[in-house]
Parts: sequence; C-alpha cells; structure tokens
Amino acid sequence: MPRFTIHVRGEWLTVPCRDVSCTIRWLGAEALRRYTKNKPDNGGIRSVKDTRFVARRCQGRGLLDPDDTIEDVLEDNDFVELGDEYNPHSCCARRDSGGWLFNHVQVYLLLDGNSLTSADLVSLGKGLHKIKLSPDAENKVVQSRELLDTIVKDNKVVYGITTGFGKFARTVIPVSKLNELQENLIRSHSAGVGSPLSPERTRMLLALRINVLAKGHSGISLETLHKMIEAFNASCLSYVPEKGTVGASGDLAPLSHLALGLMGEGKMWSPMSGWADAKYVLEAHGLKPISLKPKEGLALINGTQMITSLGAEAVERAQAVARQADIIAALTLEVLKGTTKAFDSDIHKLRPHPGQKEVALRFRSLLDSDHHPSEIAESHRFCDRVQDAYTLRCCPQVHGVVNDTIDFVKNIINTEINSATDNPMVFAERGETISGGNFHGEYPAKALDYLSIAVHELASISERRIERLCNPSLSELPAFLVNDGGLNSGFMIAHCTAAALVSENKVLCHPSSVDSLSTSAATEDHVSMGGWAARKALRVVEHVEQVLSIELLAACQGIEFLRPLRTTTPLEKAYDLVRTVVKPWIKDRFMAADIEAVHQLLLDQKVWSVAQPYIEKYRMEHIPESRPSSPTAFSLESPASPRKRVRLE
Repeated sequence: MPRFTIHVRGEWLTVPCRDVSCTIRWLGAEALRRYTKNKPDNGGIRSVKDTRFVARRCQGRGLLDPDDTIEDVLEDNDFVELGDEYNPHSCCARRDSGGWLFNHVQVYLLLDGNSLTSADLVSLGKGLHKIKLSPDAENKVVQSRELLDTIVKDNKVVYGITTGFGKFARTVIPVSKLNELQENLIRSHSAGVGSPLSPERTRMLLALRINVLAKGHSGISLETLHKMIEAFNASCLSYVPEKGTVGASGDLAPLSHLALGLMGEGKMWSPMSGWADAKYVLEAHGLKPISLKPKEGLALINGTQMITSLGAEAVERAQAVARQADIIAALTLEVLKGTTKAFDSDIHKLRPHPGQKEVALRFRSLLDSDHHPSEIAESHRFCDRVQDAYTLRCCPQVHGVVNDTIDFVKNIINTEINSATDNPMVFAERGETISGGNFHGEYPAKALDYLSIAVHELASISERRIERLCNPSLSELPAFLVNDGGLNSGFMIAHCTAAALVSENKVLCHPSSVDSLSTSAATEDHVSMGGWAARKALRVVEHVEQVLSIELLAACQGIEFLRPLRTTTPLEKAYDLVRTVVKPWIKDRFMAADIEAVHQLLLDQKVWSVAQPYIEKYRMEHIPESRPSSPTAFSLESPASPRKRVRLE
C-alpha cells in the first residue's frame, strides 16, 4: 500500500493510501484528521472539513493542485507539506517545534567560540536564530589553517594530519592520499545505530561543533566552516543515529554522521525535502558538499559535542521544571491545608544553602496570606496541626539541593560549550600542534549523571504528594479526586503512571560514567560513556516533567472540592492557566490528553511565567539588597529569555 509523509504544523505524519485515484484534497484532509486526533484542542483546527489548505511536494517545492489524483503527481513515499490557503508560502513560514524555520529568521547569533551559552544553544536548536562567525573568529581560523598547510607542505609527521588514527598513529600517509585519508575517516567512523536525533537536537549538535571550530584551534579551513554555517542556516541536517559514542576520543560516531551528510553522503533532512539523499538535499538548497582537506575530517569529529549539546537541553529543561515544581508543590500544600511555618526565613538562615533559601522564599511569596490573601488558608488558621509530612515541610531542603545541583551542572556545560576539544590542538601563535586529551567526555558525563540523580528527586517527592492528594485518609478530599467513586476512577491510574515513571528513573539514575570499556586496540583504554549519560538525563528530566504535570492536574482538581474558597493570587493564576487547557474532572474521561496538555505548559514555562512577577515583587519588598537603586535601575528579565548577542539584518 502506498504511503505518504505529510508535514503539518511541525509534525510529520504517515498517511497510507489504499486508492491512489483519490485526490490531493483527500490526502490533505486525511492528514489533518490524523493531526487533530487525540489533541486536546484539535491542534487549533476547528473543523477539518472546513479547513482550506495548499499542498506542496517537499522535493522541488512544486505546488499541488487539490483536484489532481495522487497517482498522477506523487510517488510512493513522497513527502508533502500542508500550509494555510491564505498564504501560499506558509509551508516555508510555519512554526516548527517551537521556532520559526530558518528561511524566515532575521536574527543572527555571532559565534566566536567563547561566549555561547546553554540557553543560546537551545534557542538555536529551536530555529530561533541563524548564525555567523565573528571577525575575530574568522582570523583565528585562517591563522590555524595556514599553519597546517605549512606542515603538509614541509612533509612533517604529525598525528592525524600526515598519519593514521588511533592504533595507526605511526603509519605515515603519502601526501597524495591525505584528502582520501580524511574522507575515509568520516565514512568508517559513521557507524552509529538507533533512531536519528530530532532536527532540533541535530541543529544544536551542528551549531555547537561550529562554535568549537570557531575557536581556531582545530585546523579547519574557513571555506569548510562557511559551508557548515550555510547548511545550518538552511536547516540541512544530517542523519545522526543517537547511539554509538563512548565519549572519548570524543563523540566519534555521531559527529562522523554529522560530517557525512555535509560531504553529500548518507541521508539528510530539511523542511523542504524531509529525509532524502544528502547530495540532493544540499543541491535543492543551492549548497555544495564539503571537500575535506588534510586534518579536516579529524577536526570535524574529535570532541564532546554530542554529550554537551544534549546536556545543554537537559540542564535548561531541568532548570525550567525545578522552578515550576515550587509553584506546583505550593498549590498542593494549599489544597492539603498545610502550614507555612516551615518556610520561615529564620529557619533557613540557620542552614544557608543558596537553593534551600531560594525555594523557601518562593514558597513564602506564593503562600503569604498577608501578601496575597488566601481564603483556604484562613479556613484552617486555628486548626491544631503543628507540622506537615516531609513531602510538604521539606520542599526547601529537597527542591533546594536540586537547584544548587543544576547551577553546578550548568556551569560545567557552559564551560564545555566554549572549550576546544580536538586532538591534536593547533596553536598558530606557537607554530605547533600538540596532542592531548581534551576530547575526553568525563566532565560533562559526570555532571549529567549528577543532574539525573538530583532532578529525579523532584519526581520522587512529587509522586508522594500525588498520593496524599488521592488518598482520602490523608487529604480530607474524595478518593482519587472524583465524585461517584467506583463509577468513576478519577486520578487512580494517573498516580500509577507517576509511580511507574519514578521507578524507571531509579534505574536511569544509575551513573553511566562509572563504566569504561577499552577501545581502539587499547589505545583508547579509558572512556566516559557520556553519550548515554546525556541521553538518559534527558529521559529522566522528561519523566520529572510528566510526574509534575500529573501533580499539577491533581492539585487543580483538589481546588474544585474547596470552592468557593480561593487560594492566593499567584496560585489562582496558575490554576486559571491550567483551566485554559484542561477542564475540571466531573466524570471519567480520556486522561492522557490532559497530561500532555499540562506537560506542554511546563515545557513552555507558562506556569513559571504567571507566578514569577509575584515572586519577584515579594523578593524586592522583603529582601533589601534586591531592591533597585533607582526606578530605572531594575530590569526584570525572564530566565527563559536571556539577553543575547544578536544582530538584526
């Protein structure tokens, strides 16, 4: 049965077609139907029947007549894009996984090899910026390459330039074979397996490799580096399998696959073409494959960029969910009619860890009934409860160390992002190359194992709070937060899902970096296993987000049973936000869509956005040193949108 891949609003959908005499209009409508299925808001499409669209073939960008039959204009496994009818170019101007595609991006980020941040890298992955080299970086790249050309001209024996690699380091290669040596390196090392990285993660990987090459210690030519930048700006992205790196001598397999596509070999993806042969994808964008000069193959694949780029996403998402975990936990405490005494500032001054103090301040800012009157808190003001369970009372201590760990890991990742991780290193100012071990991934590998262990606690403690919300003997609320229990199961299995995710995390938190297997005939006899550390850190963070999504849903449902009483202003804002995507639970319904919708709120940091102004206002009013010296001296900038070094064109 013929199949077609349709691109709708950033998602690729496979549509089988039993009858190829059907029209393009039918194919588009079927793709839209599949797109809207199981989406809480139908993906923003009110009616598939009434939606008008245009369709283009990805290959060649040809506009398709809706009345043409499929067999006349498409081939089996063709790629098609759908766009809004009122704008025939919308196929090129749509949003793709959170960001505008590159052909409409007008903001450039200058790369110099020294100042890129994890937040910048995530933005580049989303397609929010194009990139350029700074003039200083271009000069360093040129000087570095001139030294290598001299080495080749003088027939000097230098590892990786005029010799083989690893165990073959003593094998001298004839000058006439040096270009072939580099191309063979890329082809032989493209030995990864598993699913390909997503376009967003491949963008991050490519951008980070470009940033490292921009430092001018790799020996890459400016011509080759410019071709890599052109491919990035056109969103031409190589097929990079996610498995195969041991994290030293760098991420050899994934970076080789990245380079292979740039050479015009293997597969490549772009918004225009979908997956296709790399040479055709480059040709469709008017780009030429890179042709490797001596040392350039090695320059493209030596480094920790796979570990670090995935690690950058993991630490940014961890930071986002950690902030929002405080808001969710505060809402749960309100629903369970907990006390705020445990967050008294004097308690936390006696154990002044930065993260603990910050979390306690956030709880005070969200729960302070004098600052933001809470009818729920007032309703139990004179109860005889002295203290709450640990999952409520100890949030500053548990959430706090997670925040401190994230800061620690983020510092290592940002250092690694701007580090030269090649071998040998090229020092143009000294006129020599030096072999070393900067390619070893131990730093980011250890940091990301630590991140997994720390951020997991947010899910572990959240699952226990979900249990308290669902258990009537602990919550004074209906069992599983639903009326007509028995007929309705409510949050019974949502809690089971949270428990399952927490249990998975316990296994994923076993550190990968404690393992090492000798490779390359005992030349590379200690490795970091950092690739797995990064991939499982991302999985742990995603599980944490999902568990907290369930807690937020449960806490908002708990509020329904306390009405008409209202909680504090910032927590009501969080409740209102959730109710924009999920209705109250009156009777049992399909729950997975609700969890997905709230998970997206956390990914977009919207829960943080609605509460942050209240937190910052409270901070300024209660901590003298945080007050601005003048009305114009203070600028509140969202951590999700850091100030960037950009240039408009």
